[in-house]
Amino acid sequence: MKILVCISHVPDTTSKINFTEGDTKFDTNGVQFVINPNDEFGLTRAMWFKEKQGASVDVVNVGGAETEPTLRKALAIGADTAIRVNTPATDGYQVAKELAKVVKDGGYDLVIAGRESIDYNGGMVPGMLAGILEANFINNCISLEIDGTNAKAVREIDGGKETLSTSLPLVIGGQKGLVEESDLRIPNMRGIMQARKKPLNVVEPAETSVKTEVVKFEKPAPKGDVKLIDPDNLDELINLLHNEAKAI
Repeated sequence: MKILVCISHVPDTTSKINFTEGDTKFDTNGVQFVINPNDEFGLTRAMWFKEKQGASVDVVNVGGAETEPTLRKALAIGADTAIRVNTPATDGYQVAKELAKVVKDGGYDLVIAGRESIDYNGGMVPGMLAGILEANFINNCISLEIDGTNAKAVREIDGGKETLSTSLPLVIGGQKGLVEESDLRIPNMRGIMQARKKPLNVVEPAETSVKTEVVKFEKPAPKGDVKLIDPDNLDELINLLHNEAKAI
């Protein structure tokens, strides 16, 4: 079984976010980047298939050379080969089209993507990728078992969980729960040394049109001052909630 894990290169959640060029571009200065958490759950599950079922595991990213340290980390965790599509990730459709070409060229049976990246939270790429490939698709996936060409998955739905049976080729949008957080892997020294010798292939992009453009980024408005009300002054509290906060 050939598995491709899609890796997004995203800012660490502790990073301070700023924008440049009239709030139309993300300012990367001083920002530390990591593997998208949803993708990390997927990569860990792929490593289980590699160790238990002899699967091969490749990782892919659409982006510039600045994303290569993130791909190297994925190699250090245990992936066999990394692929970087040499073009900026502009929008969900463009990324899905680029990934689809990699999947077709590589003949992958299973594509594991995160349900969404934590930077733009678009949540579009896995579904569009499956549509382009005409492959089966399961989103919000929290469990995945493969037996030959048959797959059994569990996904989160409103109010519960849904168990599905399907077949390969398959694209999933994974998330927290696909593996336990305690099973997530931190690269050790041996893995880091091996990653230096593993192939990181740079491929040129397909001619993909971009369907959207960024008009402006805007940070959430700062929170207002807090008013403290004496616990004995309930009338004042009710008045503020009713007339000022419009909460009641």
